[in-house]
Amino acid sequence: MRIGELAARAGVSVRALRYYEEQHLLTPDRSPSGQRHYPEAAVEQVRVVQQLYAAGLSSRTIVALLPCVVDGLATPELLARLAAERDRIDAQIADLTATRDRLQSVIGGATETLLTGRPCRAENWPHRTGG
Repeated sequence: MRIGELAARAGVSVRALRYYEEQHLLTPDRSPSGQRHYPEAAVEQVRVVQQLYAAGLSSRTIVALLPCVVDGLATPELLARLAAERDRIDAQIADLTATRDRLQSVIGGATETLLTGRPCRAENWPHRTGG
């Protein structure tokens, strides 16, 4: 498929696909006239790259991980790196969950204030411990 079709199907811009190519995250075949052509599997590869970017991984890290993600090819070092990235994401999820819970508590207190006229008090909010 051509670059415009891949962009539409993967939900990204043509500019993003060109950037991925520059970063060695995506490699198209080229026609004799130089037009980019992508295999069907490129749609899922672009989606994986998008997910990894959204999780905070850098282009350099994604390039290193792609052989494992795309083809299942791994080394002990790559598996360790994947596990480290998973652990980092787990920590982010825990932090986000704690932040959401705190925000929910603030919303609850503010709602109570609106309903009763009594001020909400910070000492009633759950407090984070550690970290």
